[in-house]
Amino acid sequence: MSTEPLSLISLANELEALIHHSVPDCTSHSKYGGTLFTVKPDEKEGQFCGVFIYTEHVQVSFSQGANLKDPSKLLSGTGKKRRHVNFKSAGDIDFSYLESLLQQSARLD
Repeated sequence: MSTEPLSLISLANELEALIHHSVPDCTSHSKYGGTLFTVKPDEKEGQFCGVFIYTEHVQVSFSQGANLKDPSKLLSGTGKKRRHVNFKSAGDIDFSYLESLLQQSARLD
């Protein structure tokens, strides 16, 4: 049984549906406590993003986020490559902007 609040699970499901809509040829699998998405399923580390549920938010993590064009400065993180966006509700999501980031990320990986 899941310990996450239903609202966060619903939010994660909505974000995962957006990823599948934005990058129709992607596949997903569970790993590292979340769902990873790839357009290169035969590559061990070929994922372009992932969705992870935390206590207070749902995170979309981009494997090559530092290389994405992000004029709205939505992405957070200071790592060498990875960037992320945290969402507390569906109302926080700018769907068209996030779709753009997802499509960029899928093309990079």
